[in-house]
Order: sequence, then structure tokens, then C-alpha cells
Amino acid sequence: MDQRIASLPAPHDRERRRRRLAVAGMLLSVVIFGSNFVISRHAVLHGITPYDLLALRFATAGILLLPLYLRPGIASCGGVGWGRGLLLALSSGFPMTFLMLMGLTLAPAAHGATIGPGTVTLIGIVGSVVLFGAVLTRNLIVGICGVLAGLACLAIAGTTGASAGTLRGDLMFLGVGLLWGFYPLMIQLWKVDGLRAAAVVSVLSLAWLPVYALFFFRGFDIAPWWVLSLHALYQGVINVIIGLWIWGWAAHVLGPAVVGRFPPLIPVTGTLLAIPVLGEIPSSLQLIGIVLIISGLFVASWRKPPRKAGHEHVPADRDGQA
Repeated sequence: MDQRIASLPAPHDRERRRRRLAVAGMLLSVVIFGSNFVISRHAVLHGITPYDLLALRFATAGILLLPLYLRPGIASCGGVGWGRGLLLALSSGFPMTFLMLMGLTLAPAAHGATIGPGTVTLIGIVGSVVLFGAVLTRNLIVGICGVLAGLACLAIAGTTGASAGTLRGDLMFLGVGLLWGFYPLMIQLWKVDGLRAAAVVSVLSLAWLPVYALFFFRGFDIAPWWVLSLHALYQGVINVIIGLWIWGWAAHVLGPAVVGRFPPLIPVTGTLLAIPVLGEIPSSLQLIGIVLIISGLFVASWRKPPRKAGHEHVPADRDGQA
């Protein structure tokens, strides 16, 4: 019995592993959300409209997550309340996704992967300080300045010589960031489980399907069945269910101050993936922006663990037991 108790991991070891897993989950979410701009841009350039992608996204996610939504009851809107549920759906459901996909018909994927997450970062920083009392340390301020400088380089490089349509797309991406930035703050403030939040967002966004069927449905022959199936899997399962679930869970584990450092990696991912998939070659200014973002994240996340000299030699009790 004593040996079994001794073999159990200490609470701080379990918490350390949990936080490492949350960091890995955040990085996976960064890849998912960064590639979303590229893959969606590729789809709309090859005959699949934003209206089709919206239907594939929320029909798949909404139907799969409907049992989880119905378990607490419709009256409670999946267990979060209708007021909160509608705000979550607004920030990460149909309205946000509609702006993102429509923006991708007007502007390159690198624009969306830059402007949206950059706005999310700013909202995350301000929200962490105002709502959760996060402390703006010197390293965090310097790192965030580096990140913002890098985002500015990417944004300037992306909008050089832009047309009126491209500028309209950029404004849509700005709207995406303004909506999406409040999603992690709300689920942390209200302590909503990540998967439950994804279920509420997906089921409420099913309201788009009747509108799509009446006005935008063009039949099932708009693309080969395997293409539609892959986009349904990617949009509905990988992006909504897996992406939002992992992001929400990791946000609870890491806290708002740490979560705010991951969105700047999304433009890096989107810009790099756009090279082989879309042929969007980054300019020298974009490369400078990527380096600034990575460097800023490193500075912002650097922590020197406090350690008192001789602390490990201080006994825990008068019998000398550690």
C-alpha cells in the first residue's frame, strides 16, 4: 500500500505534465486554424463557394455534437444559457466564419491569417488585464511589442498595392479578429468546457442550413464526392470539434495570459503553408515579420524560475522528513 502511494505522481508533477499537454494542444490548434485560411482559400478558388463551406462545416459539426448539446436540455441552450450561447455562436460560429470565408474570396490567405489572429492577440492582452488581472511584466511587454511589430510587417507586406476588393476582404478579416478574440475570454470567464462550447456554437449555427437550402444550394455535383467529404471532415470535425475543443481546454489550463501568446503563430503557419499550396511566396518584409513574431513569443514566454538558495536542504518538519 505504501509503495503504491509512493509511486503516485506528485500533484505538481501532474500539473506540469498537464500544462505541457495543454501547450502541445495549443500548437496543434495553431496548425489547424492557420491551415484553415489556406485550405478554405484553395476551395473557394476552385469552385466551392463560401456558402457551401459554411453548410459543410456546421452540418457536420452540428449533427455530430447534437447529442452533447441536447443532454442538458434545449431550455438551457446546451447547459450554458441562451444569452451566453448566442454570444459564443456570434464570436466563433456562423457570423465569424461567414466573414472569414467571404474575405478569402477577396484577399489572399496570408491576409486572413495575419489580420484576424493579430486582432485576437490584442483583444486577448487587454482582456487578460481587465478581466483577470494579468500582470504586464517587462518580458511580456517587450515580447508583445516584437509580435505586434512582426504582425505590422506582415500586414504592410500583404496590403501593398491592394485593390478595393482586397481592402474589403481585409476589413472582413478585421471583423473576424474582433469576434474571435472574445471567444477564449468568454469561455474562461464563464468556465465553459471547450467541447460543450463547440457543441453550442455548432448546433446554433445549424440555423444557416435552411437559408442555404432555399437560396444557395446548387446540388451535390458541384465537386467530386470525395472532395466534399474531405472538406466536411476538415471544416466540421478538425476545425470546429477538435480545434475549438482543444483550444478551449488548453485555455482553462494555461490561463488567459499564456493563451494570448499563441494566436500570433497562426499567421506564421498560414503564410508558410500558402507557399506550397497556393503559390503565395512571402516577400522579404513578410520574412522579417515571421522572425519578429517568433522572437517576440520567445521573449514573452521566457520565465526564470524563482529559487531560494539552500531551499532543497530545508526539512519539511522537525523530524527532518522532506
